[in-house]
Amino acid sequence: MSRVHRMYARSEKTNPVDGTVVWSPLKSIWYSAMATVGIVGGAMTFSWGAAIIACGLTVFTICFGHTVGLHRLLIHRSFKCPLWLEYCMVSAGVLVGMGGPRKMLYMHDIRDWSQRHPKCHAFFIHTSPIWMDWFWNLHCEIRLDHPPELRPESRVTRSKYYALLDRYWMLTQLPVAVALFLLGGVPWVVWGICVRVTVSLTGHWLVGFLAHNHGRQTWHVGGAAVQGYNVVGLGLITMGEAWHNNHHAFPESAKLGLKTGQPDAGWWLLCVLRRLGLVWDVRLPEDLPVRAELTSIEGVGAAGEWATRH
Repeated sequence: MSRVHRMYARSEKTNPVDGTVVWSPLKSIWYSAMATVGIVGGAMTFSWGAAIIACGLTVFTICFGHTVGLHRLLIHRSFKCPLWLEYCMVSAGVLVGMGGPRKMLYMHDIRDWSQRHPKCHAFFIHTSPIWMDWFWNLHCEIRLDHPPELRPESRVTRSKYYALLDRYWMLTQLPVAVALFLLGGVPWVVWGICVRVTVSLTGHWLVGFLAHNHGRQTWHVGGAAVQGYNVVGLGLITMGEAWHNNHHAFPESAKLGLKTGQPDAGWWLLCVLRRLGLVWDVRLPEDLPVRAELTSIEGVGAAGEWATRH
């Protein structure tokens, strides 16, 4: 069973099973405030211009920021780029509204670490009723009795810029809000901030729920409590994140849509950046170490054979 490299056991008691789901005031109030203003204010201030700007900002922050900057770069280091570009990508990802760089590392790694064990707490499995899973993920947090220790890389812990983002991640919305107000008034602020953040946070949870319960599988990770699924039809609007079975199989791959017919906008963006010389050392499944626990449901046999057949 491959481990999550930033997570370390504190003792022999460290496990992802024993724990309690508790209400998180900051997380809940943040989401509830955005959703309330987004729903009520959005209905009162609707205009096509505001809706279009919200859609454009959502695509930009999710694609350039979240899936490429936070997920494929900061978390998995599936490619390299100049530091200034990394900071731009991660900053755009923080605008999605889930937290700063270190929080995102922890949220991702504690879930991955837990799911790769034979058993884990129901909070990480997404098999609870959908209303409960929504409440847990958008209003609560898990407190494990014996959690692992997160040890981020020095490039994260020593970065003063990332420290600022960690501390003031909510306030990063303000410069965008000011620009939107100057360009389109209150409607653009409501749609460009509140509606966008609400849609992004709710969509992130919903895609995670679906991608761990419904869809198709090409790969099986032996010994893991949770398997991922490829959700057909959601690949494009999720910027490639819906190809979650592929991601569970090859977490450090910069490309998530591995087959023809699996659109991956995050990968398309990386291809453009690579042509411009802004991205290099891009990792694909064939560049990754063979995982003994990974087998193909479609009869390839072992993960290492994927490269020779594709």
